[in-house]
Amino acid sequence: MLTIENLSVGYSGIRALRGVSLTVRQGEIFALIGPNGAGKSTLLNAVSGMVPAAEGSVRLEDETITGRPAHRIARSGLIQVPEGRRVIAPLNVRENLELGRQAAGQRGSDSSDLDKVHSLFPILAERRDQLAGSLSGGQQQMLAIGRALMGRPRILLLDEPSLGLAPVIIREVFNALVKLNAQGLTILLVEQNAKMALETAHRAAVIEQGRVVHSGDANALMNDPVVADHYFGRAAA
Repeated sequence: MLTIENLSVGYSGIRALRGVSLTVRQGEIFALIGPNGAGKSTLLNAVSGMVPAAEGSVRLEDETITGRPAHRIARSGLIQVPEGRRVIAPLNVRENLELGRQAAGQRGSDSSDLDKVHSLFPILAERRDQLAGSLSGGQQQMLAIGRALMGRPRILLLDEPSLGLAPVIIREVFNALVKLNAQGLTILLVEQNAKMALETAHRAAVIEQGRVVHSGDANALMNDPVVADHYFGRAAA
């Protein structure tokens, strides 16, 4: 579904990504974990066209999308839910969701998409006329995901969906991601909560200092002694 080859990104002369290569298979959840400042968000932003790549390429299925503007990449079916949610506070829930339709472009979006979002997150139907800025953090995260789904993504990118949320809300959000994946949606997930990410994903990669240092089956990484000690504070049994 998604192929990243030798991707490098620089800011003010500093390389944030250094030759990253990985693939995301159709129908899987792929997680990126690593410390703050490792380059995880930069990778998502480069893939979705928010920051330019200095080197390397990104392909969505057989289509090279490197260098395209972000709105064209979104209309190709690669849609990102940004870190911090970034809902449009002065607009209500319904209006925020309607804006998500724009990403669908010629692929179209209709009332069935809204029904699916409301089925996944019933609270958004209940709060349809409430201003987005007055929602709780968890409700805003649901709204950000719902807005992306209105664009009919072929692959969904999520940047730190658990950030700032209570544990019970984190579980609800991740349960929704598992449900979406079971319906066939491919997901690329950046997540600070390494344990939650690896429990949810099929495959994963660890990024440190702009490089992929471990990758493979998520369960294997969960039980890798080095990964377990570094990210969970324990050695694997």
